[in-house]
Amino acid sequence: MTFDTTDQKLLNLLQEDCKKTTKEYANKLNLSVTAVYERIKRLEKTGAISKYVALVDKKQVNRPFTVLCHVKLAQHSKDYVTLFEREVLKLKEVVECYHISGDYDYILKIHVSDMEKYREFMVSKLTAIQHIGSTQSSFVIEEVKHTTVIEL
Repeated sequence: MTFDTTDQKLLNLLQEDCKKTTKEYANKLNLSVTAVYERIKRLEKTGAISKYVALVDKKQVNRPFTVLCHVKLAQHSKDYVTLFEREVLKLKEVVECYHISGDYDYILKIHVSDMEKYREFMVSKLTAIQHIGSTQSSFVIEEVKHTTVIEL
């Protein structure tokens, strides 16, 4: 889908703060409230806007320990891939999972309270998934940049 300049500006405003009123967006874009409302509905209908969420502070909910875990499957068969992906979807500690190229097959982003909870997660949940060949964990020291904004 192609977006005109107004759509791009509106999407940027929504990514910055989607809790503002349609009137506030209309004022920033020099459009009528109806025009902004219709644009938002069109962007939702076409799937350009997939959902609205609240971004929660990890420290406030006691999940400040972030781990990037590389996972290598024992084999690359369709059954192993399907099983791993189905099982990882059930793990509430995993907030992102990507099937990747390179030495490992997947990279997981995991939020837990501390190293002890991560060890517990690894031993009782992640490595309990069948056909995992190996894992490598990297622990986040400092979050330098984190954004949900996709620049348009």
